[in-house]
Amino acid sequence: MALNLMKAGHELTVWNRTAAACQPLVDAGATLAGSAAEACAASDVTFVMVSTPEAAMACAEAAAPGLGAGKGYVDVSTVEAETSLRICGEITAKGAAYLAAPVSGSKGPAETGTLIFMTAGDKALHDAALPLLEIMGKLTVYLGEIINAANMKIVVNMIMGTMMESFAEGIKLAE
Repeated sequence: MALNLMKAGHELTVWNRTAAACQPLVDAGATLAGSAAEACAASDVTFVMVSTPEAAMACAEAAAPGLGAGKGYVDVSTVEAETSLRICGEITAKGAAYLAAPVSGSKGPAETGTLIFMTAGDKALHDAALPLLEIMGKLTVYLGEIINAANMKIVVNMIMGTMMESFAEGIKLAE
């Protein structure tokens, strides 16, 4: 996702809880921040993508000191509605705007810029981030209130799970 933004001409400041994970981006020209707060302070819009609700909350807490009025925080991680609301509280308490934007798609769509973003939260931040989301994805849907993004992601995962189950049943029947 970050490489797609860089290929489109955007300058990035990056940070990861494991600094070595940033090396490919630094090699491509990104600036490495010393902390999450430093990355946020250097950026108008910060994107966060982590693997668990606990990691998403920890990143928000670490990022908060670098946020303030005029800053945007977009969490594209998959978290449940309760965590998204907690992250929103952490971010907006600093005066920054928050957008939940979980994705549908994995490594392949991330590499090819064909993710689907389900966004909810601050509409002005959604509108400002949309050109960036369009670089990373093929579709962005704004869903209104914060909890709607997390809930829609659950619906999408449920539908995909049902499709996979049906596929497996079909394979077994064919055998």
